[in-house]
Amino acid sequence: MEATEMSVVADGRRLDVLLSEASGLSRSRVATLMEEGHVTVEGQVVNKAGLKAKAGQRVVLTIPAPRPAVPEAQDIPLTILYEDADLAVVVKPCGMVVHPAAGNEDGTLVNALLHHLDSLGGIGGELRPGIVHRLDKDTSGLLLVAKNDASQLALSEQLSARRMEKHYRALVEGSFREDSGRIEAAIARSRKDRKKMAVDEEGREAITEWTVLSAGRGVTLLDVHILTGRTHQIRVHMKHIGHPVCGDPIYGSPKGAKVPRLMLHAYSLSFTHPRTGERMTFTAELPEAFRRGLQGNGIEL
Repeated sequence: MEATEMSVVADGRRLDVLLSEASGLSRSRVATLMEEGHVTVEGQVVNKAGLKAKAGQRVVLTIPAPRPAVPEAQDIPLTILYEDADLAVVVKPCGMVVHPAAGNEDGTLVNALLHHLDSLGGIGGELRPGIVHRLDKDTSGLLLVAKNDASQLALSEQLSARRMEKHYRALVEGSFREDSGRIEAAIARSRKDRKKMAVDEEGREAITEWTVLSAGRGVTLLDVHILTGRTHQIRVHMKHIGHPVCGDPIYGSPKGAKVPRLMLHAYSLSFTHPRTGERMTFTAELPEAFRRGLQGNGIEL
């Protein structure tokens, strides 16, 4: 597919508004294209979205051809705890995006998987081959990968039926009166900020169970068991009950504990092997930076 070009006549409004209306693209997408040099006014490149062109001037927007949808294999270091013909269990590091998306076309877990694993099922889509579930970019820990269509379907069904058990380690702000608790609060995209999620009674069901493991200086280490898998579920639920995850750049407190990273780690994963029927359980040790965050706040392991 080749790049496409469209021409409009300026009417005195901001260029991002004019071009968004004319092209059907979002203003943010138009702004990005302008920053990349794809907009001209009377033949001169303009790259500031807020600029206005004089009424009657010719404005040209060039929409580049889309990049290939299939991600490339990349030799990125990856810890593989287990692998057989049907599946693999890997440890995603903090800071790695799971699958390619706008702004993160490479350097993702999928790029690493394509290099390290001998085969991947495509049922999850070309951008998400074999991905059964996902973790936020700054959350580390265990991820399950299917290597063929049958495994993908069987593991996805386990996930939907809540027969897959996932536990996290989370360092959160504050202390607790109870030793354990359960949060049942639906989650949806925030009505105030579309980049965030929020508790919303009209959202999708979300259930989180927590157990206190250790208390530090104004912080608490929890074992968190999620029964559903909503986007940012643990982070949103912890904020909802007044105990945001330490180091959370979106939902955390700027006056919170000093830590080197988001203090959330997918610690254990249990599931039934789709071919053998064996119940399998894996754990991932806490990363060094996570341990430093705990020790720096009075929690000794």
